[in-house]
Amino acid sequence: MAIVVADAAFRLVGSTARPLESTADSGRVKVRWVCSECGCWVYSRSKWDNGVCRVRAGTLDDTSWLRPTKHFWTRSKQPWVKLPDDDEVFETQPARLEQGYSAARRSFGR
Repeated sequence: MAIVVADAAFRLVGSTARPLESTADSGRVKVRWVCSECGCWVYSRSKWDNGVCRVRAGTLDDTSWLRPTKHFWTRSKQPWVKLPDDDEVFETQPARLEQGYSAARRSFGR
């Protein structure tokens, strides 16, 4: 699970993160920033993010307020997983990540 956060509101506290590059099935190179001590994925950005980053929710100190509202790659979810009817659901990755983040950008005033 990841949350979309405005770059201006994101601050990494503690260990330094290091970039880890990998190649997606599409051939696109993606960069994830991981903890330099344990290798845990902390956050990522892409050229489509335009002023926001995706922060891995499990790295937050308090996750009690989180509620997912967008779900990607649902074609591979387990059949017993039921998603709320009012959430945005994508069978795969949206053609452009912007599609999935448009509401978040509007909430940041972008």
